[in-house]
This record gives sequence, structure tokens and C-alpha cells, in this order.
Amino acid sequence: MKELIRTNDPTLVAFVSALLQGEEIDCFPVDVHMSVLEGSIGVLPRRVLVADRDLFRARAILRDNGVEVSGEW
Repeated sequence: MKELIRTNDPTLVAFVSALLQGEEIDCFPVDVHMSVLEGSIGVLPRRVLVADRDLFRARAILRDNGVEVSGEW
């Protein structure tokens, strides 16, 4: 699994997940329940992971939809 995005915006995580699921790319949002530890102030980022084989396609889909992608490594 590779990190696709890292953000403090929970709506962006939902948007990215919906885009990828629409293209039949499995994704795994992680750190989504960290608000319990941080007190819902939104300082801890959430991440979306995809399988290594889907990373290139997923990045292209996000760029095509105007979503800034995490570092291109």
C-alpha cells in the first residue's frame, strides 16, 4: 500500500474515496478516527492508501479532478 493523499480535510478524504471507487480502484482511508484522540480539532492528518499497482492510475484520476496529490515518490 502506498500513500496517495494526506490531509486534514475529512471531506477531501470522502471525495477522493468516491472518485477512486467510481473507477474501481480499492482505497483504504486511515487515521479517520483520530479525532477521538485529538478532541475533534482537526490537527492530525488523515491518509488515503492504495495498492502499489493502482498508484499511477489513482494519481492521474485525482489530478484530472483537480485534487493535489501527495509527493510524487
